[in-house]
Amino acid sequence: MAETSIEWTDATWNPVAGCSIMSAGCTNCYAMRMAARLEAMGLEKYRGLTRKSGGRAKWTGDLYLDESALSVPSTWSKPRNVFVNSMSDLFHPDVPVEFIRKVWRAMADTRRHTYQILTKRPDRMAYILRDGFDVLPNVWLGSSVEDGRVIDRLDELRRVPAAIRFVSFEPLIGSVAAGRLDGIDWAIVGGESGPKARPMDPVWIDEVFEMCSEAGSAFFFKQWGGRNKKATGRSYRGRTWDAMPATA
Repeated sequence: MAETSIEWTDATWNPVAGCSIMSAGCTNCYAMRMAARLEAMGLEKYRGLTRKSGGRAKWTGDLYLDESALSVPSTWSKPRNVFVNSMSDLFHPDVPVEFIRKVWRAMADTRRHTYQILTKRPDRMAYILRDGFDVLPNVWLGSSVEDGRVIDRLDELRRVPAAIRFVSFEPLIGSVAAGRLDGIDWAIVGGESGPKARPMDPVWIDEVFEMCSEAGSAFFFKQWGGRNKKATGRSYRGRTWDAMPATA
């Protein structure tokens, strides 16, 4: 577990490390850069997960399944929001279903925590979870949607059996006006950050804001992004937006 500066969660938990590039939102993935740094620091868990290409770290497609991490949440006495696999994707095609079951059992055994699972593969998530997986009230399931080219992920997400469904429009690099948020409880919006950050048009944020208003989804504005995200800040329409989904 690691404490985190991510605005919408309290901590990260990585029973899986490593990934592969899926779509345009992956191009400047912070996790690729972080995995390369952790490998350079000598952490065995991240060895061989990235390679240098064009002067930047890129995923190799290799994964590390960390069995030792499965028991970690049981050691946290204080309830917290936990972002699952900030350094991977639990529903990557090379993560075995049986390992996903082990993650599920760990979350079921620690219901004092709220787990937030984000994937770029909601189709696999929907397919796997429909067979033999309980809908856990403390597990929120979401998908990343960076632009209109992957807007169909919203339809796949609606098929996922979940107590809470959410979408992360981060990095928001294009219009998502063709989407709708009915059946989705929470939307996070954020611009890309880092040295090669792509700009975010305010109109694209407006589109999500209106979608949330129409569907009754909670709206969370994470950041404008850019090379220095602290400098650009989190204010949208003159205020911060930190809404979280309503839970029973």
